[in-house]
Amino acid sequence: MNTKLEILEFPDKRLRKTSVPVKTFNSELKQLAEDMLITMYQSMGIGLAAPQVNHRIRLIVIDISEERNEPMVFVNPEIENSSGEVESSEGCLSVPDIKTEVNRFESIEIRAKKLDGEEFHMKIDGLLSICVQHEIDHLDGKLFIDYVSEIKLERLRKKIIKEKKALNTEKKKPDYLI
Repeated sequence: MNTKLEILEFPDKRLRKTSVPVKTFNSELKQLAEDMLITMYQSMGIGLAAPQVNHRIRLIVIDISEERNEPMVFVNPEIENSSGEVESSEGCLSVPDIKTEVNRFESIEIRAKKLDGEEFHMKIDGLLSICVQHEIDHLDGKLFIDYVSEIKLERLRKKIIKEKKALNTEKKKPDYLI
């Protein structure tokens, strides 16, 4: 049975812990990956790392397809080579309401394992490259906001507070006119 998992949100300290490599490839790992995919899809995300659902293992799930039907699972992913630089607009399920520009490698080569323990290598670029880098950061206890200057982060926080106040004010207005 698939279950939607609770996503930890910043500033939860568990998001800052480094994940340990997966050593056991079994049905429990497969079930966790399936539950993570369900959670990611229901939360409208394109990637999710195990630490975000309070599992300190090196496991990420991603689906960047338009139809949301091409799930990818990476166990113990490692970036072996990287090239170029690209600026990406990023958000995060663990840091809701904040979206900002982050510099990432344009293309990467990774080594990872499948859910059955079989190793594979992949050269990737574009959105998939950005997403894999973002999720690997989670495995290392990093968040995308760590790449943003404190001044810019404070501006983003103020903007969010202002937007939330505006939303709350709108909700208090009646849906009809007298």
